Amino acid sequence: MRDGKELTRCAASRNSKGYIALLADIEADNPKGDLFVITDNLTSHLSAETTAWLAQHPRIHQVFIPKGAWWLNLQEGWWRLFRRDALAGQDVANPHEIDQARRVATAQLHARAQPWIWGRPPKARRHYRRVFSYRI
Repeated sequence: MRDGKELTRCAASRNSKGYIALLADIEADNPKGDLFVITDNLTSHLSAETTAWLAQHPRIHQVFIPKGAWWLNLQEGWWRLFRRDALAGQDVANPHEIDQARRVATAQLHARAQPWIWGRPPKARRHYRRVFSYRI
């Protein structure tokens, strides 16, 4: 999302039905304009069921990262932060506790959310204290 906030969901498995439910939530959360979902090449993202659903929702476009280029997926960095905040040191006994940890961690991450930017910021211009000039 443009504001750096994430939409998270819990699902029993990573299948087409769960992915389509996530896409529907993304569409409902962003009612205006085209949506570009950058995703990896999971079978649930490429299934006939998902393709048919996307054909009925033309403002959602899937953009696939190249195979073997996981570092291009901004979601990987967010999941690292999420796992650290939600699950590190936690003992979860059931799906309800996982969902509760997800909700708490998402709220904490939203409190300090900023848009994701690929790359590094430009280096600060170096300030020289003395300027030397030579004449020949």
